[in-house]
Amino acid sequence: MKFIIKTQKGYEGIAANYLKEEVEDIKVHITPHGYSGIVIVESEDDITDKALKIPEIERVLKVLFEVPADLEKIVSLADKIAEHINEGESFAVETKRRGKHNFSSVDVNIVLGAKIKDLTNAEVNLDYPDKVVYVEIIKDIAYICIGERKEWRKYESNKKNARELFKKVTIVQMPYWGELKVCRKFGEQIGRAAQAFEVKELIIAPKGKIDAYELLEFLKGVQIGQKSRYLVQKEAYPWEVKKVPVSVHELYQVVRDKRRNNRLLIVTDPKGNTLNQVKDKLKKDLKFAKEVIIFIGSREGIPRGIFRFADYVIDLAPYMTFATEHGIPGALIGLWTIYDEENDDNENNDENNENSGNEETTK
Repeated sequence: MKFIIKTQKGYEGIAANYLKEEVEDIKVHITPHGYSGIVIVESEDDITDKALKIPEIERVLKVLFEVPADLEKIVSLADKIAEHINEGESFAVETKRRGKHNFSSVDVNIVLGAKIKDLTNAEVNLDYPDKVVYVEIIKDIAYICIGERKEWRKYESNKKNARELFKKVTIVQMPYWGELKVCRKFGEQIGRAAQAFEVKELIIAPKGKIDAYELLEFLKGVQIGQKSRYLVQKEAYPWEVKKVPVSVHELYQVVRDKRRNNRLLIVTDPKGNTLNQVKDKLKKDLKFAKEVIIFIGSREGIPRGIFRFADYVIDLAPYMTFATEHGIPGALIGLWTIYDEENDDNENNDENNENSGNEETTK
């Protein structure tokens, strides 16, 4: 029998050598036809358990069927594939094509998936299927494997979307000033961080007078950093991504503009309370706030006069001073941890109430 082993690029040989130590009498083909990240193994025994003990190996797919890389011949295996999928199960077809062919990976997914659905009456579930039909095409050969749903996934139905919080967060960031090259460098990191979290708005808020050219370099850096992260997001995410709006406003005027009803003002500063000290009240306020305004300093902290207008002054890491570029990720990750915990608590309470009600009914 054959197995397709997947590794990080450059680790194929290392994984193969460790596998040879674990399993006797196997034939190993490293990077077939030059395609990296793949090792094809031939063995009389099932090597899955032993292979998964090797950390360099990320996935092991047992090959059930092997046919020429032709769309009709791949689809002709639908009857045999259907025998491995029960009517009550959901499934998805996932095709990885390497080489030049007169069909695309999407063609295989659509045609083969439709045929399997007709034969089994099973439901198609692209997000969280019970079974996955892997079609691994390596140049002239198509290997068909069937596996359980993936153990690790980015987008799980039981994971809450962090955008639920971040889409109502406005970051008020004091600009970095000083040497021009350094200003641009820090600007890039700020822009990249704000775009990475896809916040509602990024406001660059100088405190009073500032050198125009230092501010210009900082803003150029923000633009460069934002664009670099945005391009990555466009390629990585299966949904539409928008650029975070960026504006400039004087720090004290931001406080005046944002201090309205149902807006939560948070200042990050070592003089404040820790997240743990305020988390119970903060959980509820984060949930019901129309907008969450987070003030972050740079080189010097947020002026103390603003503390009086803040709903919370929070020390993100007691006895430590955050670097300028760490302010946005540190604050948002900390707040998301609190916000997500609030949702979990609500679900647990609902579940407990429901169970309590069932017990009363039974009695």
